[in-house]
Amino acid sequence: MTIINEFDPENLLEYLRHQIPSLKGAMQLQRIGGGQSNPTFYVTFEQGMELVLRKQPPGPLLKSAHAVDREFRIMSALKGTNVPVPNALFYCEDKDVVGTPFYVMERIQGRIFSNYALPEIAPAERGSYLMELAETLAKLHAVNWKSVGLSDYGKPGNFFSRQITRWSAQWEASKTSENDDINLLMEWLPKNIPVGDETTIAHGDYRLGNVMFDPVQPRIIAVLDWELSTLGHPLADAAYSSLPWITESDVFEGLSDLDINRLNIPSQEQYLESYRVCSGRSDRVEPFHHVFSLFRFAVILEGITARAQAGNAVGSDAQAVGQLSSRFARYAADIVKSH
Repeated sequence: MTIINEFDPENLLEYLRHQIPSLKGAMQLQRIGGGQSNPTFYVTFEQGMELVLRKQPPGPLLKSAHAVDREFRIMSALKGTNVPVPNALFYCEDKDVVGTPFYVMERIQGRIFSNYALPEIAPAERGSYLMELAETLAKLHAVNWKSVGLSDYGKPGNFFSRQITRWSAQWEASKTSENDDINLLMEWLPKNIPVGDETTIAHGDYRLGNVMFDPVQPRIIAVLDWELSTLGHPLADAAYSSLPWITESDVFEGLSDLDINRLNIPSQEQYLESYRVCSGRSDRVEPFHHVFSLFRFAVILEGITARAQAGNAVGSDAQAVGQLSSRFARYAADIVKSH
């Protein structure tokens, strides 16, 4: 086996055979996804066992970023609830194995779509897939986080205030240039937090590309990529998952410049109403929630730019992706200026 990026597969093979003594035959590694998340690999053995490994990126990381231990913990906690998650097998913090902490889970066979326009799906069925996305999010927010052992997974209450402070500090730590729109948002957001507070499990990156559907049916069989999960406000997740209705098709495959009626795609209002009804909520996503989500994502994208400049980015397209930070900041600023 040849060295894969920053680690030697022989070290991993020895570790896996110790953890799973039944493993036999040669091991094949395949890097999957070109995103900016935690590096992910298919790990396949000759006798048919298929695993997935997720690890931290190499190099220095911002505090709390790429927390693979949290991913492993929350998927383990959600097993047996109404939220479909992969079967997480074990977590390893020994950096000698693959260079960083990592965890291993069973591989699930299904379909992942990143484009909310769903070109791969027959027009008559597209709405079912997006409504399933909304309904599964409602299932997540219905989980009793205390009863599944996540009482210390985050700080209950006051979510938006704390998050605005956190992401503002993250901006100052990772910004590669000044941005007037970000400055506007950091001033506007703390003054416009809606009245009312609640705490649920929050995925933090809930979107179409982070769920896996059944091979045939519009049914989600796994919610993936939990690295930004915490205890938080459910409407932050709901707003974030509906951002593609705000962005154009050249920005992470958005919908705002497409004829969604012709494509048989539900409107943002219909999507969010499905979530609201399934949640049994009375309140709705407001402009604040979209502004917050856009601001937060702009800061995340700026961090990708910073990592690319430092040579520690995960994806080969990190520089181009990171440059979208100012675009998301502008979307948010436009909402602020229109209200």
